[in-house]
Amino acid sequence: MKMTLRWYGSSHDTVTLEQIRQIPGVTGVITTLYDKQPGDLWTREEIHALRKEVEAAGLKIEGIESVNVSDAIKTGSSEREKDIETYIECLRNLGEEDIHLVCYNFMPVFDWTRTELARKRADGSTVLAYTQAAVDALDPEKMFASIADDTNGTVMPGWEPERMAKVKELFALYQDIDNEKLFENLVYFLERIMPVCREYDIRMAIHPDDPAWPVFGLPRIITSKEKILRLMEAVDDVHNGVTFCSGSYGTNLENDLPDMIRSLKGRIHFAHVRNLKFHSPDNIEEAAQLSSDGTFDMYEIVKALYDIGFDGPIRPDHGRMIWGEKAMPGYGLYDRALGAAYINGLWEAIDKAKKRGI
Repeated sequence: MKMTLRWYGSSHDTVTLEQIRQIPGVTGVITTLYDKQPGDLWTREEIHALRKEVEAAGLKIEGIESVNVSDAIKTGSSEREKDIETYIECLRNLGEEDIHLVCYNFMPVFDWTRTELARKRADGSTVLAYTQAAVDALDPEKMFASIADDTNGTVMPGWEPERMAKVKELFALYQDIDNEKLFENLVYFLERIMPVCREYDIRMAIHPDDPAWPVFGLPRIITSKEKILRLMEAVDDVHNGVTFCSGSYGTNLENDLPDMIRSLKGRIHFAHVRNLKFHSPDNIEEAAQLSSDGTFDMYEIVKALYDIGFDGPIRPDHGRMIWGEKAMPGYGLYDRALGAAYINGLWEAIDKAKKRGI
């Protein structure tokens, strides 16, 4: 297991590489070329400069989150082949720079959905939250406007203003795309990129849909054990793998998270570990990593990863906003540092117990 933090680059992140380097046990970052749009080419020169910046701070790029997949690829439109060729070139350039993990998603329109970015909890911290009632009451074209005031002046990934300005157009693109068609387009994309993934040993790690049910009637195909195993079987190559995000799969309480982890042995290339607090099945807020602060048994989640021999990057995913910090919602320094320490502590305890035969 390699402990990492997500980092959005020196031009966009309030958290510095120097601060990340000081978190005990954190040895790398998961990052991206933040100004790139889906379908853009990532040049080797740009990737090299990013890698050198991270390495100069004593860290390593353990993966990219994300090389975003274009809507043309997701919908199978006439621009698909061009965009896939560009994506292949991006992967080749990443491989040439010794970067071998790409987390990506295949969600239509919205990469993730929250109805609050700063819900205040009893302890005074603020967290991201979701209520189905709020979504049901919203016009999807006004979704971004409903949360824009709580971004703390940052640009939220997947909610870039230029993309949100085209929401109506994006919805029209997916008008005739159902779950099955979206799945077929995902399989087509993966089959096309597998040769370059094999050549450069690049592990593609699909992120689950968040939340794990349809939002605004848009298709959702990566939501459960059954659906993710179907994808693993459809493209049966170790380079076709999973980002196991406990928070995203966990939005559906019917998902048995430790069981899902064990069913995906050898195909989990990246892990997002976080806790959620359920007030009802469709009123959910993010919580501290500590099991007792939320709904999940974090020990059992981490133990399942340990038991399958997971040795890839892991990150504490989102954190609460605490101690007066102003940062991108979910991506401040303090609570994610606490989360990294907590997960490392669980891992160490599980490892020592195993070695002592306890």
